Amino acid sequence: MRLACGLSFFGIMGDPNVWKYYNILFLLEKFEYAAVGKILIASIIKRYDRLLAPFIFGESMTKETKSESMPGIETVSFQCVDAIEISLFIEKEGLGFYEKAAKNVSDPRVKDMFTRLAEEEREHIQTLQTKVRFLQPAISGKGKARRHLDLFVSNEIKGKIFPASESKAVQKFKSDTEALEFGIESEKRSIEVLSSLLKNEKKLDVKAIFSHLMVEEKKHLALLEDLKKKI
Repeated sequence: MRLACGLSFFGIMGDPNVWKYYNILFLLEKFEYAAVGKILIASIIKRYDRLLAPFIFGESMTKETKSESMPGIETVSFQCVDAIEISLFIEKEGLGFYEKAAKNVSDPRVKDMFTRLAEEEREHIQTLQTKVRFLQPAISGKGKARRHLDLFVSNEIKGKIFPASESKAVQKFKSDTEALEFGIESEKRSIEVLSSLLKNEKKLDVKAIFSHLMVEEKKHLALLEDLKKKI
């Protein structure tokens, strides 16, 4: 289940020949997701030979160590599909914020930026929803696990990363700069939450999913901060 989840997340389907994944890693090294690729490939290699992975990926890629959780974030371990669902929830909240914010700013540069980020969130949501549908047959009937996930989202994520799109602050910003600051702080909170989840998570396939989202959030943060400097 975990292996299928990890492979489906990256669009790789059940190839039994492990050496082909080295070629995938070689390709990933040319792009920004090399670190994410290493986590996923290490997880696959670990199933074949626990002694081989440290020599290929480094000792830190295969050791699973305990770390302290971020204050305010419940220490909990998730399954791969849980990580996708959590990522999906964060992306949906981001979409709601950026869509509403784009309608409530006047500077064309800020409006274009929020519109762009909303579109990226929408694309990410579609991708994640496809992964969840692929995994649905394997997770059907696991009501207890679902309640556990819903509780975590409700207690730790909902309304705590992006402000609700119907909130007064989002309905009417004092200035376009304030709108950018809301976006910046939201992306920072998302990165903080994901960093905490990564520190507390031992499963490499789950870490790969959270890492992938964090890369995207850091991109968004950089774009917003750069634009704020120009306003």
